[in-house]
Amino acid sequence: MNGIYYYLIAFVVIWVLVAVFHERLSTHGVELNFPVIMWKTQRLRGLISRINKLSPRFWRWYMNVGIIVAFGAMIFITYTIVSTLPSVFEAPSVSIVIPGVDIPGSQIYIPFVYGLIGLATVLVVHEFSHGVQAVGEKIPIKSIGLLLFAILPGAFVEPDEDKLKEAKKTSRLRVYAAGSIANLSLAVIALLLVSLFSGGIPQFFEEDGIAIDRIVPDSPSDGVLKEGMVLQAIDNHKINDSESYVDIISSYSPGDNVTVKTDQGTYNVVLDKNPNNESRGFFGIQANKHFDLINDSLGPLPWILFELIELFQWVAMLNLGIGLFNLLPIKPLDGGHMLEILLSYKLSEEHYKPLVNALSVVLAMVIVFSIVAGFL
Repeated sequence: MNGIYYYLIAFVVIWVLVAVFHERLSTHGVELNFPVIMWKTQRLRGLISRINKLSPRFWRWYMNVGIIVAFGAMIFITYTIVSTLPSVFEAPSVSIVIPGVDIPGSQIYIPFVYGLIGLATVLVVHEFSHGVQAVGEKIPIKSIGLLLFAILPGAFVEPDEDKLKEAKKTSRLRVYAAGSIANLSLAVIALLLVSLFSGGIPQFFEEDGIAIDRIVPDSPSDGVLKEGMVLQAIDNHKINDSESYVDIISSYSPGDNVTVKTDQGTYNVVLDKNPNNESRGFFGIQANKHFDLINDSLGPLPWILFELIELFQWVAMLNLGIGLFNLLPIKPLDGGHMLEILLSYKLSEEHYKPLVNALSVVLAMVIVFSIVAGFL
């Protein structure tokens, strides 16, 4: 069964349970306002206040720098998305990410467990940072919670909207920038941890070929090759390392009948068109380096290094991607609110609001077009 169906089943179950037990759940902070389910609590407000009180001056200056970084990132991500429009049918710049689900047109498959952990870090760090900065700007927090918009899960920190509107422009900029800047900061920390763990690999392991991590469903390799197989040769071209593997598979065209030699036998695969480049052959294999343990002084413990590397790679990628996306100058994203505040320094409300609204519509259309192009 395609992974998307498990999500749909889970969301249907949630909606049914909330609808049936709504009165009982409402006493625990659950609100049902179709198409949104919200769970609100005030229990974590004290924790957010304590985090801010650890060093109020640090949070303020950290986000002063963050405002500059946020606007720079806004320009970067906007330019990136718009500039890739000419090649959108070959390599869409935007796609939906759902852990454990193959998304048509997306070159990225997010493992279920690592993906959920990564998305959890995105939500927690993003919303808590908004809350910590709001407290530092003397803006009360009304509630914290989780939500489900139809089938889209999320989290939120609910500041006092009236106090937020009355706050200084620089204060509001710091609050809006806080979430994405925290995501980008966590991405950097995760990448540093990946580098640290990767440094331990040569001490315990030696590269030995290429292993199949995953077979793309309904691809030429589906039902022929299996996850865990170690690729040894393709059409008598020996695979020594990842570089030789990439060189070999990039030389094939759709329709080629390829002989694949693995540690579990030899198989024939008839290649299809690559979804992102129809002139290239498509195996439907996602592979990675295969290693042998050469230093067993710590027993099997060093194998955990690979799990940690993959986990923090996804933490970094999801925090970076979603953090940048949230800085797009589109309302109601944080980037849209930040652009409005910036323009308000020179323009009146009757001028900057229509400008940001128009830009939001244009960029939203570009993003939708890119997603649809991926499916096509």
